[in-house]
Amino acid sequence: MTKAIRAGIVGYGNLGRGVEKAIRQNPDFELRAIFSRRHPNEVAASQGVVHISEVEKYKGEIDVLILCGGSATDLPEQGPELAALFNTVDSFDTHAKIPAYFEEVNVAALQGGNVSVISTGWDPGLFSLNRLLAEAVLPEGKEYTFWGKGVSQGHSDAIRRVAGVKNGVQYTIPVEAAVERVRRGENPELTTREKHLRECFVVAEEGADRSQIERQIKEMPNYFADYDTTVHFISEEELKRDHSTMPHGGTVLRSGVTGENNKQIVEFGLKLDSNPEFTASVLVAYARAAHRLSQEGQKGAKTVFDIPFGLLSQFSPEELRQRLL
Repeated sequence: MTKAIRAGIVGYGNLGRGVEKAIRQNPDFELRAIFSRRHPNEVAASQGVVHISEVEKYKGEIDVLILCGGSATDLPEQGPELAALFNTVDSFDTHAKIPAYFEEVNVAALQGGNVSVISTGWDPGLFSLNRLLAEAVLPEGKEYTFWGKGVSQGHSDAIRRVAGVKNGVQYTIPVEAAVERVRRGENPELTTREKHLRECFVVAEEGADRSQIERQIKEMPNYFADYDTTVHFISEEELKRDHSTMPHGGTVLRSGVTGENNKQIVEFGLKLDSNPEFTASVLVAYARAAHRLSQEGQKGAKTVFDIPFGLLSQFSPEELRQRLL
C-alpha cells in the first residue's frame, strides 16, 4: 500500500473548505492540519486547526501545503515564505503579475529544496493548458476566452464597496452572439464590450440614492465602464434566496485553418455549480503532482505547462494506458 500524501491547508475560506472536501474524495491523501490566521477556537472545521504562526513546526510531517489565500495580499507574501519550507500548490490568479510571482516563488523553493506549483485552478490553470494546446495544434488561428455565466468575486466585492450598498453580487455573462460567431469560424475582432455583459444584483442601504449607486457602478473604471452593465435593486431576502451560491464556468475556443483554408475549431468548456469546490479539486490533483515531482528530486516553481498530465492521476501509468488511452 502506497503511503498517503500528507496534506496541509493554509486558509479556511470558501476555497479552503473546498480543498477539505476534495481531499476526502482522493483516497491517496490524508489531511494533517488546517492553518489559519484566526484563533483555532474560532474556526469550525472537521480537522484540527492550527494558528499559521505554528506552521514551521510541521516541517517533515506534511508532504504538500495547499495555499488557499487570496491573490491580492495573501499569496504574494505566503507563497514565497511557505515555498522555502514545504512543497506548495496555489491558485495565484492575477494574470499580469504571474511572471514576477513565479520568479519570487522559484527562488524560495530552490533555496528550500521544494516544488511549488503556482497559478493552478481553472483560469489560470485548465484554461491555460487548453489555450496552449489549441495554439500548438493550430498555429494559424485566433484564441478566444469567454467567462461565465458566473459570480465574479472581485467584481462583487467592488460593488459592495460603493457608498450606499449594503450587499451585492455580480454575474459575468458571455455575449452569446459573439460566442456563436467564433464557433462559425468567422474569427471576429471583438472588443471587451462585445464579449461580456455584467449583471449586478444590489441591496441598497435604507434611504440611499439608487440612481447614484447605479451611476457609480456603471462608470467604475477597470470593472464596469468598458461593459454593458445592468443593475437590479433587490431585497436582502431575495439576494440570500436567489444569489447565495457561487456558480461559474466559461469556454476557451480557438478558430484556425489547416491546409487549403479548412476551418478547424477547438473548444473546451466548464459549467460549475461551485467555483471554489472545482478550483479546490484542481489544486488537490496538482498537489499530488507536486509531491511526486519532489520525490523524483525536482525543485523550484512549476506551472501547469511544466507538469505531465499522468502525474495528476491517482492511478499508475500502466492503469492509465489500459483504461484511458
